[in-house]
Amino acid sequence: WIAFASQVPSLCTRRGLAPLPYRSDMATTAPVYQSNHFDSTKWDSVQKRDDDIIIVTAYKSGTTWMQQIIGEILFQGKEKPATVAEISPWVDLRVPPAVVLAPALEAQQHRRFLKSHLPADVFAPHFNPRAKYVFVGRDGRDAFMSLMNHYEKANDAWYGAMNDSPGRVGPPIPRFSELGGVSNIFDRWLTEGWSTLEGETDGWPFWSYFKNARTWWELAAEHKNVLFVHFNDLKKDLEGEMLRIAEFVGVEVDRELLPAMVKACTFEEMHKNAGTVAPLNGVLWEGGGQSFIFKGTNQRWVGVLSEAQVQAYLE
Repeated sequence: WIAFASQVPSLCTRRGLAPLPYRSDMATTAPVYQSNHFDSTKWDSVQKRDDDIIIVTAYKSGTTWMQQIIGEILFQGKEKPATVAEISPWVDLRVPPAVVLAPALEAQQHRRFLKSHLPADVFAPHFNPRAKYVFVGRDGRDAFMSLMNHYEKANDAWYGAMNDSPGRVGPPIPRFSELGGVSNIFDRWLTEGWSTLEGETDGWPFWSYFKNARTWWELAAEHKNVLFVHFNDLKKDLEGEMLRIAEFVGVEVDRELLPAMVKACTFEEMHKNAGTVAPLNGVLWEGGGQSFIFKGTNQRWVGVLSEAQVQAYLE
């Protein structure tokens, strides 16, 4: 985390994302995010619970991994009421609409663990100082390469959901095959924001990785109910990180059950059970959930990005 923490302010500043400390008035001045993916106003329909756990990431940094981890921590060998993908939805994804999602969330009787990809300044109106927020970070180059797998494997149903379902704001997301490959996309991802997302200067054709990390980092500096977890730490010491997360959310782990819980959260087990772990059970990607739960490895950008591109990322 020391390396990640040192990168966040400088990377964001060089991309035109000046520091924006969390203030009490942010709830009334927060931007609204709406695009082919986002509808941040859906959170208006979610009734807050003080024991909620919200998993927050930009993307492809271990979000689904963290959902699986928290599911194991909360249920500890008990049968879950549905798959993790079903009971832990991405709230600010614009489909399904709030009129469908909100009643389903209100009906949940277990402790809820929800997911958001919003930056903290956009999420501000919905921030609950008594809930728990778990941010998962990763080297942006690794997150980008995972995002490209996600994008390349997207099927017609994915494009239909993002582009053709009612309520889309702004342009459709282009097809991966139209953009000239990963290297070409990287140049725009690093330097261009999506047109409907206020203040963003990177992340095209999705949303800003750097703004997301920076705003949650700044919020965590002022609020003790935000925990930062790093993808690499999960890979290095999964059991230790699971215990740290459990302590943060206030759950005592049965040590006799811990080995099975850890095993269920390994990449191998998640890949094997990808159809029940991946969002929407994997139906939006060619190859299903196993295309979404892909490799879980780092540095796949080596040999794909040029030296100049790597230097541009670091600068």
